[in-house]
Amino acid sequence: MINLTRRATLVAAPSALAFAALPARAANQYGPGVTDTEIKIGNTSPYSGPLSNASPIPLSMEAYFKMINAQGGVNGRKITWISYDDVYLPPKTVEMTRKLVEDDGVLFLSGSVGTPTNSAVWHYMNENKVPQLFPATGASKWDDPKGHPWTMGFFISYRAEGHIYAAYILKNKPDGKIGVLYQNDDFGKDYLQGVVDGLGAKAASMIKAKVSYESTDATVDSQILELQAAGCDILITVAIPKFGAQAVKKVAEIGWKPLHILNGVASSVGATLKPAGLENAKGIISDNSFKDPTDPQWLNDAGYKQWLAFMDKYYPNGDKTDNQTVYGYSMAQTTVQVLKQCGDNLTRENVMKQAASLHLALPMLLPGIVASTSATNFDPIRQAQMRRFDGERYVPFGPVLSGAIG
Repeated sequence: MINLTRRATLVAAPSALAFAALPARAANQYGPGVTDTEIKIGNTSPYSGPLSNASPIPLSMEAYFKMINAQGGVNGRKITWISYDDVYLPPKTVEMTRKLVEDDGVLFLSGSVGTPTNSAVWHYMNENKVPQLFPATGASKWDDPKGHPWTMGFFISYRAEGHIYAAYILKNKPDGKIGVLYQNDDFGKDYLQGVVDGLGAKAASMIKAKVSYESTDATVDSQILELQAAGCDILITVAIPKFGAQAVKKVAEIGWKPLHILNGVASSVGATLKPAGLENAKGIISDNSFKDPTDPQWLNDAGYKQWLAFMDKYYPNGDKTDNQTVYGYSMAQTTVQVLKQCGDNLTRENVMKQAASLHLALPMLLPGIVASTSATNFDPIRQAQMRRFDGERYVPFGPVLSGAIG
């Protein structure tokens, strides 16, 4: 049973007696939430509400930190993971984030889910100089080391993905009529802008309709009918999994046969395509930076085997067809790497310094893609590969692509 207010605290605070038995360390090496035996990390995510099926991200992070603690922790310190349900409501995110920072005293936040929700605390985190690491959102705004030096993204940016989709359309269906379904917030608009930028001078003539939905809507059925009525033969769906599944299912129900491009966020087999009906998803185009756990080509891959062993032991109830468990696993690995690099200098300043000094070939990233950061690059993952769903699994095609403007 999930506690919707406080999701989990993995390790209890050590006793005063435990402190007394350990040698003193320089006070300036420790930020809030750190002792000789503990590091507190915070998170807000939707365990309920319209994006509740994204909960495998923080749940897999929690499971990964349990594994690390079972192995002795990071440099001798156990991770205390405190994750609150924000219901995918920005005001709730503000409330829970302030609680994490001001009451729980976490060292930093990691892996919080959602673009509008992370946006709601973006300025707060930077004004208070608290690291906002690896939000589970690809908004391009997270790569802003000068303006917001305390926030660092993780995924390939939504705008870059939009560029990749546009390039695919220009190459394969240059005379197509495009309809875009998008969520009416920073998340959806970022993708849409990427598509428009990627199409360049042809955007005005190729995009026939742009229709939005609200995350509080019951369905997107009317929007799909509107896009079909506009005569579109290309559909780009920019949605969270719930509405992505609805879009796929409705397109099939009305017998519409557009070239359907589904954004990476909504492309998970487990979270989106299964609820929509796998037969309805056949032919869908998407992209990914990570190894798809449903793809048999990875069965003998060392990184996949490592992830599978983790899932079996530490997250046995997790859905192995859901890419979100791969994302959470990878974000937690990256978080632990930052802590390892910090050593005994666990200040918030050093956390950001080390986060900006990464070069990781994460086990579940596609070959050729590396999570890399620097003082001027706060966007660790910048590449993806196109893939097509064949009715059972995604089949990747083409080279690893960058969606960079150029």
